[in-house]
Amino acid sequence: MPPLLYLFALTNLVIGTGAFVLSGVIKLASEGLGVSVAAAGQAMTAYAFASAFLAPVLMVLTGKWARKRALQAALLLYGLGCLLCALAPNLSTLLLGRIMMGTGAMFTPLAAGLTVAMVPPQMRARALALSFLGIGMSYAIGLPIGTWLGFHVDWRAPLWLVTACCALALLASSVLLPTNIEAPGASFAGLGALMRHTGVLRVLVRSLLYFMAIFSVFAFVGPVLQALNPLSANALSATLVMFGLAGVIGTFLGGWSADRFGPVPTLGFNLGILCTMMALVPLTQDHYLLCVTVFIVWGLAGFALMAPQQSRLAHLMPMHTPLLLSLNASMMYIGTAMGAAISGAVLDTIGFEKLAWVGLPLALLALTTVWWDRRA
Repeated sequence: MPPLLYLFALTNLVIGTGAFVLSGVIKLASEGLGVSVAAAGQAMTAYAFASAFLAPVLMVLTGKWARKRALQAALLLYGLGCLLCALAPNLSTLLLGRIMMGTGAMFTPLAAGLTVAMVPPQMRARALALSFLGIGMSYAIGLPIGTWLGFHVDWRAPLWLVTACCALALLASSVLLPTNIEAPGASFAGLGALMRHTGVLRVLVRSLLYFMAIFSVFAFVGPVLQALNPLSANALSATLVMFGLAGVIGTFLGGWSADRFGPVPTLGFNLGILCTMMALVPLTQDHYLLCVTVFIVWGLAGFALMAPQQSRLAHLMPMHTPLLLSLNASMMYIGTAMGAAISGAVLDTIGFEKLAWVGLPLALLALTTVWWDRRA
């Protein structure tokens, strides 16, 4: 694998940690800013919608730039946004910083486009899995460390850590990335053709559906686990770490399987497992070991979907890969926000322990899109 992919993986660890670390200390942040938890939670929504709508626009605006310069701009914007969040005296400033971070998160699809350009097609899914490894690692490493810092130092401490790591990533990218990386930039040219391509639309809809399904639970994962099996703070952190490690392994397995058996069979297999685990989650109440097992298998299957999804897009329309990967990231972030909103709307009616059944129909709909891919 090209050595630059390891740089992309480590940088995505920083991006992923910055994206999710506030969720672990959101109550502390609300107290520090003097607002309600619900109001502070808007910081997660602001990031998601900036990543979904502003990041693709910025990708197009920088589409004719040298790829190294575009990556540097993304990291600079992300780091400045995180710095603004760390210094935020009020909620409005925090939201502005989160919008800057979400827009700067275009680094991830930019890096994915370069990854596709640097390897032959038969290695594409494994290369994407390596590049995206940092996103899975952020659950296993970044989120637990950030949460620990928030509770033992201050809620701003994990933001300062992410800011420092982002500065290091920017420095490393400036030194290690060659100036003349050859890869196409994103452009709105051909967007109409993309939106008329039924195969592309199926992949994008599938990303939207399965992220809505997953985050109907994981937007409230701490309370869900506590409702199923009351846990101490350390036990809860350990459970989340195990899930994150399963995600790291699943990322690799998804890439290997997509290259070995093809993206569509890999997607069908893992979506089937995901649906099964979501059906089982409420049945694990008062059975901690069974609950942990189900969530570990969920992590393996859920993260194994990312590489074959992106590999499928790159295969369908190779010349539009950067824009397609950005649109796919948009679907993921929109799905994250919509999944949380749907669960939040029915939470008082069904309780935390049954939230997985809210997302199950969405996961089953995602699975049906694979059947259409197989027919095509």
